Amino acid sequence: MSMLSGRIRPIETRELSIDAESIDDARAQAEAELPAGWVLTDAAATMAKASTRITLNVKMARRDGVRDIEADDMQSLYAQVPAGWQLLSVRED
Repeated sequence: MSMLSGRIRPIETRELSIDAESIDDARAQAEAELPAGWVLTDAAATMAKASTRITLNVKMARRDGVRDIEADDMQSLYAQVPAGWQLLSVRED
């Protein structure tokens, strides 16, 4: 009988608002705030009227913590995915 293997990772996101002199400064600050294993997924810059400062609203997502799980069928595989995690891929072994 073949076994199914799945790859899972945590689903965790954060949002951050940064006020800076330029878009480059804001981006550098955002990257400095990234925890290890996280990536920037979205960024939107705004500038208030009569101001030269930039506000950068960024979203980041966790991309580490990948684990493999195994089960006899899809239902059993899904049952092993903890809350706050997502099933990334499935293969038949």
